[in-house]
Amino acid sequence: MKAMASGAVVAFVVNPDRPEAAVAAGRAASWLEERGHRALMVIEEAASPGGAGDPATPTTTTLAGVDLAVSFGGDGTMLRTVDLAKSSGVPVLGVNLGRLGYLTEVEPAGLETALGRFLSGDYVVEERMTLEVSVEPGPDSGGDRAVGATVLALNEAVLEKTVPGHTIRVSASIAGRPFVTYAADGVLVATPTGSTAYNLSVRGPILSPRLRAIVLTPISPHMLFDRALVLEPDEWLRLEVAGPRPGVLVIDGLSAGVLQPGDAVVCRAAEARARLVSFGERDFHSVLKARFHLTDR
Repeated sequence: MKAMASGAVVAFVVNPDRPEAAVAAGRAASWLEERGHRALMVIEEAASPGGAGDPATPTTTTLAGVDLAVSFGGDGTMLRTVDLAKSSGVPVLGVNLGRLGYLTEVEPAGLETALGRFLSGDYVVEERMTLEVSVEPGPDSGGDRAVGATVLALNEAVLEKTVPGHTIRVSASIAGRPFVTYAADGVLVATPTGSTAYNLSVRGPILSPRLRAIVLTPISPHMLFDRALVLEPDEWLRLEVAGPRPGVLVIDGLSAGVLQPGDAVVCRAAEARARLVSFGERDFHSVLKARFHLTDR
């Protein structure tokens, strides 16, 4: 990668609920500015003005003209940063201030070293598959209910129940062909990156994040067929709320709205990729070993 002698612009996305994130971002901003670079604070809805623990740090609501976006928090903050960066193609570096940190690359103590390596061109960019998620209104919608634009998901899209103590019925089609109607707490569609998120907690398979594949996992299914499927990226999915109860669509942990019977979610492998900065030392399998406390025999 090309080195940046001076004048690089680095944007910080800070979890406002973690004071240590603001401290780390403020320290990094000073480090950058001492070396002739610029630090910007990305304004999030929940973030306080000034950001980065320093009122003098400039703020921005866009990543246009930014060379690097740095996420300070856990995987949730990383997902928000990737979402901000997707339209401009800005690479994202994650600083782990959470518990699991499957997506984050460095710990706070190594941040300045990581920034130095990025500025000198000593890094690689991992491109991760994303999902293109859209909603098709059912025949009873009457055209009066707004349907959101297509959304990109790095981890997953979930169609799940809204009524406690009851299941949701979801008719699943694969590449335009009817497959099965699930009776479950929900149905989850994950990317390989998302295989270690919600998918992992419902006992779905773990995939290498560099793969291009789609994972379909039922959540607490009330039926004999309870297995997850790993599909090719061109095997797009259509999940229709079969009724009688509605469902809620959740994309990367954020609610995207309630779907009525007849409405459907369509998930496809997207052309856009998430671009994550890596330094090569922290490979996926090492992270798995550390998070699950696995030891060599």
